[in-house]
Amino acid sequence: MKIRVLGFLGLMFCFFGEAGFAQVPSENALLWEISKPGQAKPSYLFGTIHLICPADFVLSDSLKSAVTKSGQIALEMDMDDPGMMMTMMKSINMKDGVELKSLITESEYNQLNRFYTDSVGMGLAMLEKAKPFVLMGPLFHAVLACQPQSYEMTLVELAKKQNMEVVGLEALEEQMAIFDSIPYKEQAKIIISLINDRPKARKEFEEMVALYKRQNISGLYDLTMKSEYGLEGNAEIMLFDRNKKWIPRIQKMIGEKPTFFAVGAAHLGGEKGVIALLREQGFKVRPVL
Repeated sequence: MKIRVLGFLGLMFCFFGEAGFAQVPSENALLWEISKPGQAKPSYLFGTIHLICPADFVLSDSLKSAVTKSGQIALEMDMDDPGMMMTMMKSINMKDGVELKSLITESEYNQLNRFYTDSVGMGLAMLEKAKPFVLMGPLFHAVLACQPQSYEMTLVELAKKQNMEVVGLEALEEQMAIFDSIPYKEQAKIIISLINDRPKARKEFEEMVALYKRQNISGLYDLTMKSEYGLEGNAEIMLFDRNKKWIPRIQKMIGEKPTFFAVGAAHLGGEKGVIALLREQGFKVRPVL
C-alpha cells in the first residue's frame, strides 16, 4: 500500500511539475500580448533593459503599435510622477543614521570617492547616508562608456504625445524599502566589486545586451540569476516577491482598460516570472514577433 501511495504521489508531483514548467516561456520575444476570454481588447507586456547605449536601442513598429492600442502605460514605477524626486529624497537614506564610511574600509571609501569624483563627476559627500544600491545608477553610466538611453523614459514620452496616463506597478517607497531588506554591507560590497572588476562587469553587461537584442528572455533570466552584481542571494527579494505582488495589480489594471506594461526583461522568464504567473491565472500570453 505504501508503495502505491508513494507511486501515486510521485505521479502527481511529475504532473504538476510538468504543468508548471509548461507555463514558462520558451520563445524569444520581448513583446507579449495578454488576453483572456471575456476581455474585449488585449493588453501588452514588454521587457525593458533599464540602460542601453543608443547604438543598441530599438523601438520596433510592433511596440509602437501596441502602445497605440493601449489605454495607459504601466511601468515598474510611475516615472511621470512630479513628486517622484521629493519621495526619493525622503526614502533614499539608510535607516538609523548609518553612513557609508561604517560599511567599508577607509581605503575602500577613498577608492570609491576618487572613482565617483573622476568618472561620475561627483564625490560621495551628498551620498554619505544613501542606501549603497543608489550608487549603482551613476556607476553603470561609467561602466557603459556611453550616454545611455532609457526605454522607460522613451515610453513616458510616447505616452505624453498620445495624452496617455503613465502609472506604476509599485510605489517608489516600496522599491526603496527593498534596499532596507538587503544588508547595507552586502550592497556596499557589490559596489566595490563593480569598481574593481570593471572589465568583467562590462563583459557581463555586453553579454546581457547581446541576449536582449536576440530577445532571449530565458538567457537574460539565467544571466541575471548568476550575476555577481545585484541578485546573487537576493533573487527572492528583488525579483520573485515583486513578480508575485505585481500579478493582482496587473489583473486589476487590465480589467479597467487595455494596458501596456513595461518591466525589466529579467522579470519575464522563469517559473516565477511574470509570464508564467499570468498564465497560471488563466491569461493567454503569446509573443508578438
